[in-house]
Amino acid sequence: MEKRIINPWTWQEQLSYVQAVEVKNAESTLYISGQAAVHTDGKSSNADMRTQLGLAIQNLETVISEAGYECSNIVRLAIYTTSSDEFINSCFDLFQDFVRKHGIKSALTLLQVVGLNETLNVEIESTVVK
Repeated sequence: MEKRIINPWTWQEQLSYVQAVEVKNAESTLYISGQAAVHTDGKSSNADMRTQLGLAIQNLETVISEAGYECSNIVRLAIYTTSSDEFINSCFDLFQDFVRKHGIKSALTLLQVVGLNETLNVEIESTVVK
């Protein structure tokens, strides 16, 4: 598999994403449903957004690993949040730590939504290749 990063500018680097990722000769692609702060017993977290983001990231890492893929090959992320201001001001560093930890270079969209399931306030959707 070959990945090529397309970044006509440099400003997005401080925001931990790239403008585009071209993938050639991929063996397979994994499309992951939105991962949120849902515990192993299926109960949604009612914790603050930062704590929920940490659990959502752990769940995403688990799904990727169980499928036999690597987080470093995430090529697309969509983050849904009930408050983009809260996400940027209290959670963005945690997201950036996740990106740095795995050396992720992905296209990214952050979307504010009216609501998520039950008590959830952040969800991460992903596409991974190998």
